[in-house]
Amino acid sequence: MNRRNTPTKEAVLNLLSNSKKALSQDAIEKQLDIKINRATIYRVLNRFCEDDLVHKIIAEDGKQYFAICKKCENQPEIIQHHFHFRCLTCDSIECLKVPVVYNVPSGYEVQNANCVLTGLCNECS
Repeated sequence: MNRRNTPTKEAVLNLLSNSKKALSQDAIEKQLDIKINRATIYRVLNRFCEDDLVHKIIAEDGKQYFAICKKCENQPEIIQHHFHFRCLTCDSIECLKVPVVYNVPSGYEVQNANCVLTGLCNECS
């Protein structure tokens, strides 16, 4: 859907585009240069998700994070249903750029996966 561009949308999208890790709504609100209320940020983020610009990651504690997955030269396409990793020390969430192998019982067909692995990231371990 073609939506009107606003300074708020542009600011949030630029912040997410320049971030190497997924950001929570709180982190987005703190890092923005302009004052935007919480409800507006959530509305913008949810529209970005609807338009497939951003994906939502729900951590094991229920907190929502948002990210733009960036392609890398070793991976020409983003794995559509990829896993994420949340560091318990620095509380960062990042997209895992390698496939995580999992098995489901015979007869099951996975159509979507939202999985967050937790532990210590490479900077905190």
